[in-house]
Amino acid sequence: MALADRFARFRHFLRQVGHLSSPYFSRSGEKWRARGLLAAIVLLNLGAVYMLVQINEWNRVFYDALQNKDAAVFWTQLGRFTYLAMIFIVIAVYRFYLTQLLQLRWRAWMTRDLMHRWLAGDAFYRMELGRYIAPEQDARQTSGLPEPGQRVPDNPDQRLQEDVHLFTTQTVGLSMGFLNAVVTLASFVGILWGLSGSFSFTLGGSEYTIVGFMVWMAVLYCAVGSVLTHFIGRPLIGLNFEQQRREANFRHHLVRVREYSETIALDKGARVEEQNLDTRFAAVLANYLKLIAKQKQLVGFTNLFGQAAVVFPFIVAAP
Repeated sequence: MALADRFARFRHFLRQVGHLSSPYFSRSGEKWRARGLLAAIVLLNLGAVYMLVQINEWNRVFYDALQNKDAAVFWTQLGRFTYLAMIFIVIAVYRFYLTQLLQLRWRAWMTRDLMHRWLAGDAFYRMELGRYIAPEQDARQTSGLPEPGQRVPDNPDQRLQEDVHLFTTQTVGLSMGFLNAVVTLASFVGILWGLSGSFSFTLGGSEYTIVGFMVWMAVLYCAVGSVLTHFIGRPLIGLNFEQQRREANFRHHLVRVREYSETIALDKGARVEEQNLDTRFAAVLANYLKLIAKQKQLVGFTNLFGQAAVVFPFIVAAP
């Protein structure tokens, strides 16, 4: 796929995320509380990165004191570590608590909002028929439900119960993870740049010098690893979506057997229903085997990448 197509798909993905996220933070009755929680989580994440930088500096001073057998500095740094660790623990605890609280509140609001849309105007019935006929154009534009001719989402009950939970949890988690990665990179690049010297080499009779050699090698190593991880793990997106769909279909048919138990029993249809259930369950297992195979590849690569990262800094620093 061309780079332009990938970029266009990524922009479309971001627009979809924004379309689903913006109502809670911009138009809901909880918008100010939601914004406050989000701001607090961002500040706590920045604080956690700052504390990691301080602990990194503490490591340098502490191990220098050990190497120099400086007892005074050793005991002073032990005392400093006590309050650094306590501050970091407090930040970590409240970052976790407020993140979970935001995810819970967002999920509650979004679930109720979507349930209202699903039940309004008998939309749940029309969706089961495979179409949605809005009573008026304005309602069609604001309902958030499919228009006539559009593909109707499968298993709306699962979308309301499970997908909303996954969306809110992963959106907050991935956003804060990205923020942490960017701030950590900016914080530690300066430290690594100060430690890294220039690397000179001769090529074709000319001498070249790379300033901040270790920084560029670290960026290159991470970039290559990220790209390879992306291409190895990308098929998991479709496989996980398909797994959820097949699990929901199997669960839906189990519920259907329970709801129509009397009719099935009177018609002696237990054997037929068992065959139908077995077919759906076989589809679940078949897709899960594909998931396992792809995850095996991803786990193998990430472990290889992680083990290589242990010796890579020494190889880069050796020159």
